[in-house]
Amino acid sequence: MSNRIGVLVMSYGTPQSMDDIEAYYTHIRRGHAPTPELLEELRGRYEAIVGGVFPLRENTDRQVATLQDKLEQVAPGRYVCYQGLKHAHPLIEEGVQAMAADGIKQAIGIVLAPHYSVMSVGSYLKRAKEQASELGIEFTGVESYHLHPKLVAALTERVTDGLQKLADTVRAEKNHAEGVKTKVLFSAHSLPEKIREMNDPYEKQLLETSEAVAQAAGVKDWQFTWQSAGRTREPWLGPDILETFRTLREEGYEAALVAPIGFVSDHLEVLYDLDIEAKAFTAELGMSMERIAMLNSDPYYMEALADSIAEAAANLGNA
Repeated sequence: MSNRIGVLVMSYGTPQSMDDIEAYYTHIRRGHAPTPELLEELRGRYEAIVGGVFPLRENTDRQVATLQDKLEQVAPGRYVCYQGLKHAHPLIEEGVQAMAADGIKQAIGIVLAPHYSVMSVGSYLKRAKEQASELGIEFTGVESYHLHPKLVAALTERVTDGLQKLADTVRAEKNHAEGVKTKVLFSAHSLPEKIREMNDPYEKQLLETSEAVAQAAGVKDWQFTWQSAGRTREPWLGPDILETFRTLREEGYEAALVAPIGFVSDHLEVLYDLDIEAKAFTAELGMSMERIAMLNSDPYYMEALADSIAEAAANLGNA
């Protein structure tokens, strides 16, 4: 297998079961176990999601398997995919170790997140590169693919479908859909404000994706907002999506479509923070809200990943 190029597909990770939640969050918190109160709250969030924890992990596994199939279609026998997770097994380092055990000499890293930040994608690639270097594997990484035409096309299709779904919801809730003031909200996971001082491209790339999708979908009334900020003492990027909803309601908006473009999968930040928490909040405000379907294993998204991997392969010696 040594002549094949390893592809390390990286993502944040998720607990494999309800019993795994404490260990998972202890890893996120760098060895500090969550307090009993926080653990109870986290368990409650996972329990509130239909199907519990398991579909989240199965979804990531399916993405990796689907990408392997796509790569096999475009370049038979050239690539072999491995999984590496930031906070769950197999960890990023374990994914690289599996490559080495299989005799892989060259590898490409790609993260299931289209937008680069030194605090997110950058940290994944750094860990992978360090482990690859230790094991004698030549490694290159895909930093971002936020304007790949296939990614934009997949998101555009979802925004168009989402607006139709929202119109149906508005009609059911208000008995009419004409003249209802509607906003499309693009969102992503907040990061600490300090990234702005670092000239980090994360925010700029998210706005570029938002603008490209809005333009392609013919959406003129849109804005970008943040969600799912961490609970630390340092300030995080805002405004938070709940604050944005309140402001929109004050401005006379009656409906909103949320497009969480910073996420590609059905994760807790989507299934709980948006589908449960934000939905309840907008209902209290008297607003109709829907969100776009996530990319998950969408064929266009898989093609965007495969294209990005093929481009990165050109950076490998004799690839």
